[in-house]
Amino acid sequence: MPTSKSEPGAGREGVYDLAVIGAGPAGLAAADTAAGLGLRVALLDAGSRPGGQYYRHPAPELGAARPEKLHHGWTAFARLRARLAASPLVDHLPGHHVWAAEAGVPGDERRPWRLHATRGPAAADRATVRARAVLLATGAYERHLPFPGWTLPGVVTAGGAQAMLKSSLVLPGRRIVVAGSGPLLLAAASSLVAAGAEVPAIVEATSYLGYARGLPVLAGNPGKLAEGAAHGARLLRHGVRLRRSSAVVEAHGTDRVTAVTVARLDARWKPVPGSERRIACDAVAIGHGLVPQIELAAELGAETVTGPDGAVALKVDARQRTSVPGLWAAGETCGVGGADLALAEGVLAARAIAGRPDGGRETAVRRRRRAFAALMAAAHAPGPDWTDWVTDDTDVCRCEEVPAGEIREAVAELGAGDARTVKLLTRAGMGWCQGRMCGPAVACLSGAGGSGAGGAAGRPDSRPLSCPVPLAQLAEPVRAVERAGPEPD
Repeated sequence: MPTSKSEPGAGREGVYDLAVIGAGPAGLAAADTAAGLGLRVALLDAGSRPGGQYYRHPAPELGAARPEKLHHGWTAFARLRARLAASPLVDHLPGHHVWAAEAGVPGDERRPWRLHATRGPAAADRATVRARAVLLATGAYERHLPFPGWTLPGVVTAGGAQAMLKSSLVLPGRRIVVAGSGPLLLAAASSLVAAGAEVPAIVEATSYLGYARGLPVLAGNPGKLAEGAAHGARLLRHGVRLRRSSAVVEAHGTDRVTAVTVARLDARWKPVPGSERRIACDAVAIGHGLVPQIELAAELGAETVTGPDGAVALKVDARQRTSVPGLWAAGETCGVGGADLALAEGVLAARAIAGRPDGGRETAVRRRRRAFAALMAAAHAPGPDWTDWVTDDTDVCRCEEVPAGEIREAVAELGAGDARTVKLLTRAGMGWCQGRMCGPAVACLSGAGGSGAGGAAGRPDSRPLSCPVPLAQLAEPVRAVERAGPEPD
């Protein structure tokens, strides 16, 4: 894709019509649609190649013969990538991690949005992009529920296992237990066995009975049923066993995981005594769903909504507008629902920003897929008693090495009644990931989780910086990335 070749700040400072943050399905669809309607677009992404987490693909030098075999909907991605690469109206800015956004004033050309991005550790690697409107398509990250041994080498997230396979064509192990909750488990296990791994079991914490309450929703999403059936058929052919209403409650090993203990769970996700079984393995791929990544919008004060699984997402209207003037959102930032939904919402948002809000087909897709997403979230919402498998010596915050016992002590002995107070007393959540990994668990252990679902998602703190930034860049004068392309008529 074309990238501005001007030195930052050289000449007249350019202003894009639209800045899209995130080059996953929603961001790509939005940039493509906006450019097709004549808008000049900056597409910022922390990754080096377009596609985001969903369309993660091998680097060309790996020589993958058929990367499309690792994805659903690869044709849609390939089409979008080709159109954007050929568009003179889109500047793709890879390796730009946006750490702060200053809201603009709609209609005031002198006060556009200013997006501050870091491109590396050097002071000169800071950039500022100006735009009249901003679309957040930052996706989501995985929800982590810790258990004894989860920090052992060989224990990875379900999404991490897929990322290793898609981007590097490697497996986290040869005999891999897939565990947690949510449809990502089936997709991950299907990909792993197709790549040659042995999966002795898929350990699903729910019973899948929650889907029975949404038969009309399932009927309205036959594509999702077909996708699930395809995964199920492949897993059956490879003899993969599905253990429902169960969880990995401990991983064993010294230098690397060598086995896991699996236990049955009751309806509240409390391990059933005497039901433990040990499974030998050399890797574990575990995931408990996804949480929208909305830190930038949270800092701007955008309104949010809590989903059936307690995950906090951005609240948007029928045109994907947030409560902040000039700020739109699409895809997983509005609630986790898959690539098809993200593509449709990206198109709807771009059309609204361009003043062409009609989009009947995309509106219908959004309605069906949002209904399915709500059903899915409710069916896989974490139960309130999952913390029973977390022992006091289990590290909950990996960055700061804070065990569960310290968090429980902060609550019982020091009077902490919420995750923020626990954070101040124990440093849980103050490390490099800024609570993305431990936030849900800390919220539950602090008693702020209520039923368990809300605490298992966790609400992001409002903070001035959405990612770590070198001090030298904060001290640097603002330098603007010029808008490329022809001047407006």
